Amino acid sequence: MKHPKGLYLLFLTEMWERFSYYGMRALLVVYVISTAAEGGLGWTDGQAGQLWGIYTGLVYVTPIFGGYLADRYLGNRNAILLGGFLMMLGHISLAFTPTAAFYIGLGLLIIGNGFFKPNATSMVGQLYPDGSPLKDSAYIIFHIGINFGSFFGVLLCGFVGEKYGWHLGFGTAGIAMALGLLVFYFGQNVLGEVGKLQKKTETNAGIFTQKLTLNESKKLQTLAVLAIFSIVFWMSYEQGGSSMSIFAKKYTNRFIGDFEVPSSWFQSLNPLFVFTFAPMFAWLWTYLTARNQNPNPILKLALGMGVLASSFIVLYVGSANIPLGATSAQVSMGFWIGAIFLQTIAELLFYPIGLSLVSTLSPKHLGSLVVGAWLCSFAIGNYCSGLLASKIGELSLASFFMIPFYFAIVASVGLFLCYPKLKKSLES
Repeated sequence: MKHPKGLYLLFLTEMWERFSYYGMRALLVVYVISTAAEGGLGWTDGQAGQLWGIYTGLVYVTPIFGGYLADRYLGNRNAILLGGFLMMLGHISLAFTPTAAFYIGLGLLIIGNGFFKPNATSMVGQLYPDGSPLKDSAYIIFHIGINFGSFFGVLLCGFVGEKYGWHLGFGTAGIAMALGLLVFYFGQNVLGEVGKLQKKTETNAGIFTQKLTLNESKKLQTLAVLAIFSIVFWMSYEQGGSSMSIFAKKYTNRFIGDFEVPSSWFQSLNPLFVFTFAPMFAWLWTYLTARNQNPNPILKLALGMGVLASSFIVLYVGSANIPLGATSAQVSMGFWIGAIFLQTIAELLFYPIGLSLVSTLSPKHLGSLVVGAWLCSFAIGNYCSGLLASKIGELSLASFFMIPFYFAIVASVGLFLCYPKLKKSLES
């Protein structure tokens, strides 16, 4: 209750937006690899992996443009409303059957997310004064909203899509986005002046041309280094929606008694674990801060990378007996569940802490732009994730899952080694 009311408005807005985004995303790979008889597009696993990489990559490229336009011309609030409207249209387009509507819908979602994502994220940080000890826990609370929405989005859109038709599932995501727009539009007064476009004055008219101070430049250089590690994290982590989704559909025993669990439902486990354990993390950071024992954020990122690496060991063990070229298997769901649990812990150590660092290290006048630039590391990571996932049929599954393991464990060690130098930027 120590947090401002604006945080909970952004929580609800992001919750509905992520309901729509992850609900649609849970269907994407399963839809395109399903046969025409199943109502899908009949693509190969490799083609699905490439689509995943291109789509999720572009989703995180456009925020740099949306952040710039918001900082300079639109303001955060107007950008959120514009982005949400475009995303709603994108989901509606996916609800129609022509293939052209499928590509138009993806395009609208990519552009709309560019306006929405960096500005909602940036506004969370704007709610707090510099040095506020509540900021880390605020981003974890915000992250709970993301995963609360994605959990129910995956369940509902996945169930409707797989049981009643893919396009009805996509349409359900559009309804959720419309609800998010309404929540933000009618509740934005609780934000006060946060998110409004600043009027040009003699002091801020040249904010995009003024030179950065030496301290600001050093902090941005630190973010650039961290962005390299972020690329590796998302390249490995996003296997959950591509190669791991294929693993769930084709190689996992999904029966509980006589009930076959829809493969898209597996993606609901991550958000379920997030909003189960995220409050514990939020409490833990606040508890440790009060006792001056909260670990440095860089160490949290390094630990998160190491936990992510361990999740692929679980998948390696689970897929060890599946030969190259196998089209099906009956691997226990326990391996998938164990891997996604570890990936969730890694996410809670990496994602909200990274956003909090971006807010802390960004020059105030370039907040949304820097968030957009940070999200570009997600874009590159997601694209690389898709490139990696497209090779899933060329190696045995066990060998395939060791590739993201090696990347993540090397990055974890690298962050620990870089820690003494990077932490100086946080202390300046």
